[in-house]
Amino acid sequence: MSANNELIQEKLNDAQMRANLDSAMHTLQRNRKNLIAANFTNWQELRERGKNVKQNALNSLGERVEEFVSNASANGFKVHFAANGDEACAIILDLMESNGIDTILKGKSMASEEIGLNHYLQKHGLRPLETDLGEVIIQLLDEAPVHIVVPAIHKNRYEVGEIFAKSWGVQKESEPEKLNEIARTKMRAEFKKLQMGLSGVNFALSKEGAIWLIENEGNGRMSTTMPDIHVAICGLEKVVESIEDAATIDTLLCPSATGQFISNYNNIISGPRREGEKDGPKECHIIMLDNGRSDMLSHPEFSEALRCIRCGACMNFCPVYEKIGGHSYRATYPGPIGEVISPQLFGMDKYGDITDLCSLCGRCSEVCPVKIPLADLIRKLRRERANPSKSTLKTKAKPKMAQNIAFKGFASLATSGAKWRFMISLAHKMNSFVPKMSFVPMLKAWSKYKELPSLKYDLDANIKKVEGVIYE
Repeated sequence: MSANNELIQEKLNDAQMRANLDSAMHTLQRNRKNLIAANFTNWQELRERGKNVKQNALNSLGERVEEFVSNASANGFKVHFAANGDEACAIILDLMESNGIDTILKGKSMASEEIGLNHYLQKHGLRPLETDLGEVIIQLLDEAPVHIVVPAIHKNRYEVGEIFAKSWGVQKESEPEKLNEIARTKMRAEFKKLQMGLSGVNFALSKEGAIWLIENEGNGRMSTTMPDIHVAICGLEKVVESIEDAATIDTLLCPSATGQFISNYNNIISGPRREGEKDGPKECHIIMLDNGRSDMLSHPEFSEALRCIRCGACMNFCPVYEKIGGHSYRATYPGPIGEVISPQLFGMDKYGDITDLCSLCGRCSEVCPVKIPLADLIRKLRRERANPSKSTLKTKAKPKMAQNIAFKGFASLATSGAKWRFMISLAHKMNSFVPKMSFVPMLKAWSKYKELPSLKYDLDANIKKVEGVIYE
C-alpha cells in the first residue's frame, strides 16, 4: 500500500472534512446553476468565445509575451523571467535582501504555492505572511491549500474559530462576522508596516502592458497599492491579447468559481505610482514564470490544459474530489485540472498516480468554462503512464517491469478468442489460490480494500447466453 493510498484512506475516514466539503461543493454547484440560469441567455456561446480567446493567445504566445513585456516595460514595470520555481524564488529573495526587507505580505497567488515560495523564504530567515483569509487559515495550520479558489474550504466556522483562538490567543468565536473582524484586525496591523507586497496575476494584457487581478476581500488591493514595492508572479499562460479578451474570460471565471456575477474587487495595474498620484508602489516587478509551461505548450495533445483560468469549477463538480479533498492529490493543483497539469509540470514519476483519482464521468469537461476536455486528457495521461517507453511527454514515468509483463500477458489473452475462453474455463479453479497471492503488487492494493470475487464458469451456459444476445 503506497503512502498516497494511506492518505486517501485517512481523508475518506475524516467524517468532518467530508461533511464540510459536501456542504460547500453543493452550495457552489447550486450558486453557479442559479446564476447562469438567471443572468445568461448565451452561456454556451460565451464558453466558446472564452475558449477561442485563450486558444488564440496560446497559439501566438511568443508574440503575446513579447508584446506584453515591451508595453509593460514602457509603463514602468520591471520584468523578470524565471525558467523554474527556484529562479522565481531567488528573484524575490534578492529583491527583499537588496532592499533590507524581512517581511512580505502576500495576496492570493497559486503560482507562489507552485514554486514553494513560503518555505523558500523561511529557510532564508525571511517572513512571508498570507493575507487572503483562506490562505491565512492554511498558513496557521502549516498546510497546503485544499482548493485553488477557496483554500480552506474543508474547514467550517467552528474549526476556524478554534484555529484563531489557538494560534492568536483570541476568544473563540464561530460567527463569520466576528471571525472576519479578528482576521481583519490582525492583518491591518501588518499592513500598516508593509514595505513589500506580492500578488498573482489573473490576466496579463499584452496590448495594454497591464495586469488584471480579481479578488473578494480587498487584501489583494492593499497588497498591491500600500507597499513601496509590488511583485507579481505571472504564469506565461496568463497573457491574453487585450482588455476585451480578459473581460470575456472574467465573465466566465466568477460564475464558474463561486457563483458570483462579478468579483468584489477588480484591480487593473498599469505600472508604479506616477508623479502626482497619492497611492501605489514606487516599484512594480513582474516575474514571468515558465516552470514547465513551454513543454506543455509544445505538446500537441496536452497543450489545451494551458487554457485553464483557475476557476476551480472542475473540483466543485468532481465526485472524487468531494469525497477525498484536495490534500489527497499531494500537489499544488488538485482535482481534475491538477491530474492533468501536475504530472506535466512536476513529473509523471512523482504525480502520475493521481490520474487514478478519476472515474472518467466527464462532469469536469462539461463545466469547464473554456472547454478543456479534462476527462479525455486524464485518460490520455493514463496511457502515457502505462506505457512510458512510448510516452511523448518530457516528464516520463519510470517503466514498471512487472506491470508491463502482466499487461502484455493480459493483452495477449484478451485479443485472442481461443486463449480467452481457455483462461476463463480455468479461472474458477484459482479461487482458493488467488486470495493468498496478496503479496503480488497489483493484487496487494486491490485486496486491501476489496474481496476478490469467487469465479464460476459454465461454458455451455455462457455460449447459450451469448447466442441469445446475438440472435434474440
